[in-house]
Amino acid sequence: MGKVVIIGGGAAGMAAGIAAAGHGHEVHIYEKNEKLGKKIYITGKGRCNVTNACDMETLFQSVVTNSKFLYSSFYGFNNYDVMDLVEAAGCPLKTERGGRVFPVSDKSSDIISAFSGKLRDLDVQVHLHEEVRELTVEDGICRGIVLKKNREKVRADAVIVCTGGLSYPTTGSTGDGYRFAKSAGHTVTDLSPALVPFETREQVVKDLQGLALKNVEAAIFKGNRELYREFGEMLFTHFGVSGPVLLSASSYVAKELKKEPLVLSIDLKPALTEEQLDARILREFEGAINKRFKNALAHLYPAKMIPVMIERSGIPPEKKVNEVTRQERQDLIDVTKHFRLTLTGLRDYKEAIITQGGVAVKEINPKTLESRLVKHLYFAGEVLDVDAVTGGFNLQAAWSTGWAAGTYACQ
Repeated sequence: MGKVVIIGGGAAGMAAGIAAAGHGHEVHIYEKNEKLGKKIYITGKGRCNVTNACDMETLFQSVVTNSKFLYSSFYGFNNYDVMDLVEAAGCPLKTERGGRVFPVSDKSSDIISAFSGKLRDLDVQVHLHEEVRELTVEDGICRGIVLKKNREKVRADAVIVCTGGLSYPTTGSTGDGYRFAKSAGHTVTDLSPALVPFETREQVVKDLQGLALKNVEAAIFKGNRELYREFGEMLFTHFGVSGPVLLSASSYVAKELKKEPLVLSIDLKPALTEEQLDARILREFEGAINKRFKNALAHLYPAKMIPVMIERSGIPPEKKVNEVTRQERQDLIDVTKHFRLTLTGLRDYKEAIITQGGVAVKEINPKTLESRLVKHLYFAGEVLDVDAVTGGFNLQAAWSTGWAAGTYACQ
């Protein structure tokens, strides 16, 4: 049996530790924070969306970058395996809308306790407040690590890098893993914040700040080319737009947005065709026959949005509804079905749930997660060039790749 050193005690690191110790190895986790799973504490707004209870096809479809690379990892340790492990460790789970899986307690700390308890049971040695300075690579083989404190050398038969990305730097995700990878000769692809809110050119978002919309359809265009379309929830902020449907969009359009601004078109009434929406507007107008236009929209839009819709439609607010022309109604329909904003950029890593980009997967064995360039060196989790949409899929990728690396370390 060998000695396995894991750098980073997040989701991938803990899964790797459990898998490696389960194969009888001596396992050491080096974590620079004061506790394990620091980033997990804040996932899912502190509730921890641990995975998604979907089928395998949906699991793969939810991966934005390099889904094929995850084939072996996902089948080797899938979403139901994660749920079984967590529940067996004493943390009951529940499934919510969209297949999102949370602890029944709604406390992310219970997920971390479940994994920490399992690590303890398997005698995994956890070294907190221990930052790793560099890898020790000799003749194309990773022989261990060098700690930052006193430059102490730690020998190992296998080293697994589970350092995360650049998102939420306050949790310790400061890109150490990319530095380790480059020092070992690996390529690190372009990095970008992902699952992150957008900034918009239009200042109208300030008037709508805090307004959450359910059941809208968001589409993003580069010229006439559609880059993304999805149905769901969104939120206006003081700087732009956020919410699940747009956080996921950021992963699909980040590269294009770096080159030029993009157009976001929001359909506020996706369940209605233009004809149906016109009939609905006419019904509202008939019920408010002597009212002014500005007072006849309460059942069509949230209160905060009414002044914006009036302005964008170009219909005089004081006009009587029975004087609104067919063309003016069409203008209101256009604004409702195509509420446009200009996306100018993404918020930074402080607000990003994950990092897009990472260690190039062509240089990693997809079955074992071992480097193809340096023997006995493994990479797992967010440090890899793999990312997915919201809903528990990024954590699942971390659990699965960590488990694979831990399973094959020292074999």
